Amino acid sequence: MITERQSQILKAIVEQYAEVASPVGSNLLAKVFNVSSATIRAEMAELVRYGYIMQPHTSAGRIPTDKGYRYYVNELTEGQLENEDRRAEKAIAIRVQDGGVPERVIRNAVDTLVELTHNLGIATIGNQLYMSGLSNLFGQPEFVSPGHVRQVAELLDNLEPWLREVAPNQPLNVYIGQENPIGRSAGVSLIISRFRSAFSDHSYIGVLGPTRQQYRDVMMLVKRAGQELEEVLDGR
Repeated sequence: MITERQSQILKAIVEQYAEVASPVGSNLLAKVFNVSSATIRAEMAELVRYGYIMQPHTSAGRIPTDKGYRYYVNELTEGQLENEDRRAEKAIAIRVQDGGVPERVIRNAVDTLVELTHNLGIATIGNQLYMSGLSNLFGQPEFVSPGHVRQVAELLDNLEPWLREVAPNQPLNVYIGQENPIGRSAGVSLIISRFRSAFSDHSYIGVLGPTRQQYRDVMMLVKRAGQELEEVLDGR
């Protein structure tokens, strides 16, 4: 069990790393928490010991592990997924409600998620998987090696059959890094929302991106997209 201060430091590391894609050092956190760098380093050492953060061998800073991201996501409350920028929610609602035929409605929702999250957007349309934003995904600094790109491509090849077979049943599902049942070593997070539609009671929309995510914002947007699609498409 980590302390409250360690929890807040972990949260700061997750959010700062998502913002700058660079390991987070003790000097920055010392200013944020108004304590000495030595105090921060001691707390970071405990977080490393517990497996929530790690130190890349080329840097003095720290980055979150999958376990650290999972802790962060689990600590998010329902309220934190609601009290965000209403302009983004409105953009999703407008694109969904003005979409026309169901296929276009779903594509519009995915394209909007791509624009808002800068991730790869995905959705099931019947037995097919619609994807948009591949350049966003492979433009991230995490995916510079051909081997890593190949691992992500293999995950994408198997994603639609896996969704059809497993049918995740939570309204919002978050699979972080090695939690992914396919592509465990691809270093990505899959955030998907289940919704009912004329195609299936288990249709999905979401995003795929590096584990380095603004989880609160992305989860809120994916959840909202699923809700809007269900309101518009359920019963058509």
